[in-house]
Amino acid sequence: MKVLGIETSCDETGICLIETRESDKGLILTILGNQLYSQVAKHVEYGGVMPTLAKREHQKNLVPLFLKCLEEAGLAFPSSSEEGWHSDDGVVRAVEKVLDREPELLTDFVKILPTLKRPDIDAIAVTNGPGLEPALWVGVNFAKALSALWNIPIIPTNHMEGHVVVASLDRIDKNQFWIKQTHYPAIALLISGGHTQLVLAKDEMDYEIVGNTRDDAVGEAFDKVARMMGLPYPGGVQIYNYSEEFKKKAATNPNFKFPRPMIHSKDLDFSFSGLKTSVLYTIKEIPNLTEEIKQEIAFEFQNAAIDVLVSKTKKAIEQHDAKTLIVGGGVIANPDIRKALEKLSKEIEVHFLLPEISAATDNALMIAMAGFLNLKSGAKTTLDFKANGNLSL
Repeated sequence: MKVLGIETSCDETGICLIETRESDKGLILTILGNQLYSQVAKHVEYGGVMPTLAKREHQKNLVPLFLKCLEEAGLAFPSSSEEGWHSDDGVVRAVEKVLDREPELLTDFVKILPTLKRPDIDAIAVTNGPGLEPALWVGVNFAKALSALWNIPIIPTNHMEGHVVVASLDRIDKNQFWIKQTHYPAIALLISGGHTQLVLAKDEMDYEIVGNTRDDAVGEAFDKVARMMGLPYPGGVQIYNYSEEFKKKAATNPNFKFPRPMIHSKDLDFSFSGLKTSVLYTIKEIPNLTEEIKQEIAFEFQNAAIDVLVSKTKKAIEQHDAKTLIVGGGVIANPDIRKALEKLSKEIEVHFLLPEISAATDNALMIAMAGFLNLKSGAKTTLDFKANGNLSL
C-alpha cells in the first residue's frame, strides 16, 4: 500500500510517500519520497511561531514539495492531455471550492498538478490536529483538493499518534525500515512545544491520556526560559548547549536550585509554570547575567525538567504495568533527555522505543505511517472532517 503523508500542524511543511509490504519477518516500510521544509528561520525574529506566517509558508511550499516528493519517488509523469481537467467542470469547481481560502496554494495547484498523471497512491493521510488551526487547514484543504483531482481517499490523522507510532521504526537501510512490534500495554511520553502527555496504549491504535500538563508544555518552558536569558528561538537547543558548556567545566553542583513541580503528586500530571517562574525570579535578582551564570541556570533548569519527566514516566509505567516505553515529540531531540529515559527503561526493564533524531521533530513520515496503521486496523477514509487545533488522542 502506498500512503501519502501531509504535515502542516505548526512550522514544518512535510510531504512523504511510503510503501508498506508484508514479509516473513513482519511489516516493511519503504520511504519512496520525503520532503520537509522548516520555517524556523522565518519565526526567529518573533521569538516563536506566528500562525499567520506559518499558514502563508505552508501555502507557498506545499505544491513544490509535493512535486519534489513525486519526482523522488519516480511518479511525476506528465499527463498526455489536460482535457480531463478542463472538460470536467465538477472537478474544477470542487478544487476551487476547497482552496477558496488558500489563494496562493490554489494558483500553484491549478498551474502544475493537472498537468500530471494521477500518481500511484492508495490513500492520503493528513494531519487534522492538534496544532495551529490556520496551519492545519492548509494541509487539510490541500489533501481534499488532491482527492478531488485524482479521487484518492483520505484518512484524517492525529499528529500525536504520529509521534507515537514513528518510534517503532527500525532502520534496515537508507529508505527501508522494519515496523517493530510493540509489547502492550505501553506508556508513551509525548513532549513537544505544545504538549506534555503520558498516554496509555492499551493495544494497537487504542489510547488513553493518563497524564497531561496543567499549564506550560515542557518545550514551551524551554523556549521561555531561553528568552528570559536573552537567547534566540528555538530555545530548547540553546538551553542544551549552555548546559553542555557548564558540564565541560566538570561542574555538577550549580549555585542555583530550582523546584521539581508536582514530582511527588499522586497523579500523573505535569506543571512547568512554577519552574519557569522560579527561573524568572532568580534572573531578576542577578545584576549581571554573565554567560557563565546563564550556563549554570540552563544546567539546573534542564536537570529539573528531566527529573520531573523521568519520575512521572516511571510512575505511569508502574501504575499501568507497562511492557514498553515509547517516547516521541520534538523535545526528545535533546540528547540528555533521551539518555535519561533510556536509562530509566533499562533500570525498570521495559522495552524502549525511541525515534531517530530525524523523525523526532514534526515530519510527514510519521503521519503517513499512522495513516497506514489506522487503515490496517480498519479505520475508514472520509472527506467529512475538519482541522481541529485541540484534537485529542
